[in-house]
Amino acid sequence: MDTTTADPLVGRLLDGRYRIESRIARGGMATVYLALDIRLDRTVALKVMHPSLAEDPAFVRRFIGEAKSVASLSHPNVVHVFDQGTDTDVVYLSMEYVPGKTLRDILRDRGRLPAREALEIMIPVLAALGAAHQAGLVHRDVKPENVLMTDDGRVKVVDFGLARAIEATNQTRTGVMIGTIGYMAPEQVTTGAADVRSDVYAAGIMLFELVTGQQPYDGETPMSVAYRHVHDTVPAPSSLVPEVPQLIDSLVAHATAREPRDRPADATAMLVAAVETHRMLPRTTNPQTASYSQPHARMPSAAASMPQAAPAHTLIQPRAEVAVARERGFRPNWFLVALAAVMVVAVGLTGWYFSQTEAVIVPDLVGKNMTVAEKNAVAMGLKVSKAQGQYSEKVAEGLVLSTDPAAQAELESGGTITLVPSLGPKRVVVPNVAGMIGNDARAAIAGAGLTVGSVKRLANQEVEREKVIRTSPQVGEKVKEGAKIDIFVSAGLVMPDVAGMPKDEAAGYLGQQGFQVQVNEVDDDAEPCTVIAQTPKAKSEVDQGAQVMVTVSRCQTNFWDWFRGDDRDRGDDEARDDQQFSLVPGVIGKEVRDAKTELEALGFQVRIQRLGNRGVVQYQRPLPNSERPPGSTVYLWQ
Repeated sequence: MDTTTADPLVGRLLDGRYRIESRIARGGMATVYLALDIRLDRTVALKVMHPSLAEDPAFVRRFIGEAKSVASLSHPNVVHVFDQGTDTDVVYLSMEYVPGKTLRDILRDRGRLPAREALEIMIPVLAALGAAHQAGLVHRDVKPENVLMTDDGRVKVVDFGLARAIEATNQTRTGVMIGTIGYMAPEQVTTGAADVRSDVYAAGIMLFELVTGQQPYDGETPMSVAYRHVHDTVPAPSSLVPEVPQLIDSLVAHATAREPRDRPADATAMLVAAVETHRMLPRTTNPQTASYSQPHARMPSAAASMPQAAPAHTLIQPRAEVAVARERGFRPNWFLVALAAVMVVAVGLTGWYFSQTEAVIVPDLVGKNMTVAEKNAVAMGLKVSKAQGQYSEKVAEGLVLSTDPAAQAELESGGTITLVPSLGPKRVVVPNVAGMIGNDARAAIAGAGLTVGSVKRLANQEVEREKVIRTSPQVGEKVKEGAKIDIFVSAGLVMPDVAGMPKDEAAGYLGQQGFQVQVNEVDDDAEPCTVIAQTPKAKSEVDQGAQVMVTVSRCQTNFWDWFRGDDRDRGDDEARDDQQFSLVPGVIGKEVRDAKTELEALGFQVRIQRLGNRGVVQYQRPLPNSERPPGSTVYLWQ
């Protein structure tokens, strides 16, 4: 069974902006959906809080505050938060959509990772945490489930501040946080307090798990695991997996010290230590690095390393021959002889030099943070140059887009690798075309590198007919190059739709809009005294002061005769005895949503018809204090 089809949120449009396409994942605190931001025409991930959290006012207040803080955090290894909002019973975050897997998925598929690979994941995680710490944010829930690995190899950290919002509720007493007890620092367990060093502790536990394939502590109950965090010392990873280097043991021990003051000061400090550890680990993937442990085997002997002297006859003529040559008038060119000797020596030295030069395999740096990539390249003995940045829809700003030479190429130690930084997706600012006529607006939009989408006409008495009112996306927003921009053009004054309205309300409203109104009553089966036709037709474009005729069903008809239909031969009292009636409350002036809720609670059906965009009930039918049987339809005009 496809679970998304049974999910009531799939297909729903939140806040008139986010159309939910499918469900991605469900966790203890929230469900993540794939959605389309129809305003910016981009795919996003929507994290929707579970109803038990959304109903808690303390959580919602804290959640909104934390979302604003996280949204200000811009880092290539942090999943960007675009927006936060509520729609009736739904509290949500709009975030960058990151296709790929969680680090938990990778651990589940592969088991433990080699030390160098584990550090290459931890380094961008620590870079993201370090940026947050410098901005005054604490993650509080660092774990593999909150680390995303993109399809192109990038690392992203998600869910900053969500744990802090949870702390504002009573959810911690019902077990929502219990799943992360394996990563909680001792001070979080004993006092509930967390700071940047608590994130460092969790990062150390995560590194332990990456290189060993398991967490350091297990137990039959969460409390037994919590007890060990408080009272035990995290064992060295090499005690479980002997091939784990001692450098990793030291890094884990420093990060997971029981006393916060004994840990790195923050994630940036741990990042520096992790980069240095990575630099010092042997590069086992390069066969040439195996010789590092045997330096004497690589050093040539003195005889082998120095160029051998050439045979004498190849450089200097025998003395007897020289004498004969002189007798014959021949003069040897001693400069050429010396030059030949020097060349022989140079060739020998060059061969010796190149026999000692180590080739370095260019690492795969694409998708890594530029600073981290540069440090990695320098640590391998390479020089780094930076090229001009290029736009990319796939690689975020600040990450390496490409290298020259490319990964896996051979380069001499000390050679230069060029890093090309990504400028992120190219975005174009939507131009201001308000007030332009249609053709001029089209030209301006095309000139900005964008495409004109739909053109819709809207009633508007403030903007001259045929001129642009606004665009969607709005002016100033940044969108993809070539994105479609919808134009909304003024249709000037448009004939309102007053069908079904009571006669007096319809005539009064049209008069307020500046129309000259003529009312014509006819016999009809419709509810007495209601509009059944109008001229000009609804939504047709008209001029100010135009003459309008509304046709209404005759008002003199006895309402109960109309309502009872085939019971007309009985008296009104007898007919009414067959029904239980409810009083229709007056909802004019109320918010449409509130009015609808109130009427439905009394058993009425509700139909809403639009006159404008006020969101407030302007007219209703039946009129206030009318009697109707339950299930009758009440019409509201906003």
